[in-house]
Amino acid sequence: MKWRGRRGSGNIEDRRGQRRMSARGGGGVGLVGVLLIVGFGLIFDVDVSGLLQNGGAGGQVQQGGEITAADRQAGEFVSVTLADTEEIWADIFRTQVGEAYRPATLVLFKGVTQSPCGNASGATGPFFCPADRKVYLDTGFFTTMQDRLGAGGDFAAAYVVAHEVAHHVQNELGILGQANQRRRQVSQAEANGISVRIELQADCFSGIWARLADQRFGSLERGDIAEAMNAAKQIGDDTLQRNAGRVPQPHTFTHGTSEQRQRWFAEGFESGDLNACETFRARTL
Repeated sequence: MKWRGRRGSGNIEDRRGQRRMSARGGGGVGLVGVLLIVGFGLIFDVDVSGLLQNGGAGGQVQQGGEITAADRQAGEFVSVTLADTEEIWADIFRTQVGEAYRPATLVLFKGVTQSPCGNASGATGPFFCPADRKVYLDTGFFTTMQDRLGAGGDFAAAYVVAHEVAHHVQNELGILGQANQRRRQVSQAEANGISVRIELQADCFSGIWARLADQRFGSLERGDIAEAMNAAKQIGDDTLQRNAGRVPQPHTFTHGTSEQRQRWFAEGFESGDLNACETFRARTL
């Protein structure tokens, strides 16, 4: 991916290197936060009980560390990628939605930090919190992708950023709020199905971004789309459960199968059209 020499985003909140730890009682992560954190635990096969217990709104949690040269480069990469999403989505909102696009803020952290949706850590993975309209990202997750998930490459990392920004786009369009409201009204299995449609639409939106970013910036290099498709494969629910030594259980899926994630990313990339990403109306995913 060609990214060096382009502008970075002014919507980066860099919390790396900060240290502030407190665990006062009171409050809670809220339903949205619980759903997010539990979902991350299921997908990444990690114990998130500590996050659910300590994610109270009254606490202040921040644990950073030394900023290395690799951290600085990762931060620059994320900043440029975020800036690319801002330009592309501003164009899409103007031409396809007829509204102005309000960009998200991306919080860079190292270790643990606090969000209105609960404490963010490397265990939770990147996520978008609709409560404050911010994306939370520990760039150490890129190493996890490469070393543990077999999904390395700079465009695979860009796909992760684009996917989380896509959740912000869904929020701006009113899709995310409606979907989450519906999730609270149905059974767990049905709620999981709605979550899958949310995630697959975000994959499709990511594909749109990839296509239009290449047209505007000439950012794609040989093998980049293959990196994104491989990342989509490696973080499919069925692949993650199988790699964890489990038999895939479709009723527990929250993000979609590897094949579904690849197909919807490809749909967005090939069409460049928001209307092609109507996962909520699709009879089959």
